Amino acid sequence: MVSRWYNIAADLPIALSPPRDPDEGESRIGLLSKILPSALIDQEFTAERWVSIPEEVRDVYRRVGRPTPLFRAEGLERALGVKTRIYYKFEGVLPVGSHKLNTAVAQAYYAKADGAVEVATETGAGQWGMAVSLAAALFGLKAVVFMTRSSYNSKRQRLTFMRTYGAVVYPSPSEVTEAGRRHYRPDHPGSLGIAISEAVEYVLSGERRRYLPGSVMEFVLMHQTVIGLEAVEQLPEEPDVAVACVGGGSNFAGFTYPMIGMRLRGEGFEKTRFVAVESEAAPKLTRGEYKYDFPDAVGVLPMLKMYTLGHDYVPPAIHAAGLRYHGAAPSLSLLKRLGIVEPLAYPQEEVMKAAVLFARSEGVVPAPESAHAIRAVIDLAKKLPDGSVIAFNLSGHGLLDADAYEKFLA
Repeated sequence: MVSRWYNIAADLPIALSPPRDPDEGESRIGLLSKILPSALIDQEFTAERWVSIPEEVRDVYRRVGRPTPLFRAEGLERALGVKTRIYYKFEGVLPVGSHKLNTAVAQAYYAKADGAVEVATETGAGQWGMAVSLAAALFGLKAVVFMTRSSYNSKRQRLTFMRTYGAVVYPSPSEVTEAGRRHYRPDHPGSLGIAISEAVEYVLSGERRRYLPGSVMEFVLMHQTVIGLEAVEQLPEEPDVAVACVGGGSNFAGFTYPMIGMRLRGEGFEKTRFVAVESEAAPKLTRGEYKYDFPDAVGVLPMLKMYTLGHDYVPPAIHAAGLRYHGAAPSLSLLKRLGIVEPLAYPQEEVMKAAVLFARSEGVVPAPESAHAIRAVIDLAKKLPDGSVIAFNLSGHGLLDADAYEKFLA
């Protein structure tokens, strides 16, 4: 059982550019103390390589099923007819069906420690919303979730389970906040950027509320490193390629950062390529610009140095709603800038073909987001020399994505 989270900032060859306030208006950095649990602000800026996991958080990790298993994808290897060995870390065994619970539990714990009685957040496909809803329930907190409207209308099962855990869920853009009303119209598909703005505004409008972000912030990526720290111990051999999908970066970072950190310290994984796979609907790493930008659509939060498509970019509605985000986390953006991380982007049709092949060969129905990694793994396995090794993070199952599979199969 992992006892510490890993912070890659301690090993980066170049220091991360700090968050920045815009040239005009009030300080967004000053707002952080009003919206985030205090311990998370400390973790966002810490230079320590290791951060101890509170025993209360480790206890919940045990209860929900950590460590998660690592499997050899022998069925997929046979289906492809390759002599590449493929391994996958399966986060879909957690109660909410995805990796998102790893940081939701930690953030809810710190919010409770700060005296909060209510937490608010955004969600795309609903994985993060479910994770916050459950984590809040486990720590006796009320949860409010702003869910991108396209997913609110299509991901009805996740919506139902969020409510089952006790959360109040609003379609975003909503009429609950000024940020939502500014963008509101019944046919607006929503975006994570707008939903973030709504959640932050909601927190600032009440007492004893805290905002829990699902990705992009460095402390979120750090909490997710339980995945990679476990995988390093579980893998029987170092991979030639490590793969994960990218929305804001937490899933990719959680799986690969412990390996990248070992490489940066000269402790292993020297030959490993690190491949980040995004959707062509939101191709920030492959087509975005490296600059300071707001992580939310309205500009309530501090600006971050990252690869971005622009905070006002509204991605088209796709099955992999969790990847519909305009930017990538600062540390991930820097690693891409340095050439340590290789980005790939795929269209929805190709990704869903890979998802179906994986389901038929391995028996696991993957989330559309996770299927982006599978698509890259399939293509890489066909190109790499015999005897190569690929490891990837299967960040979630797709049993609550029946709408996506129904539309694809039709």
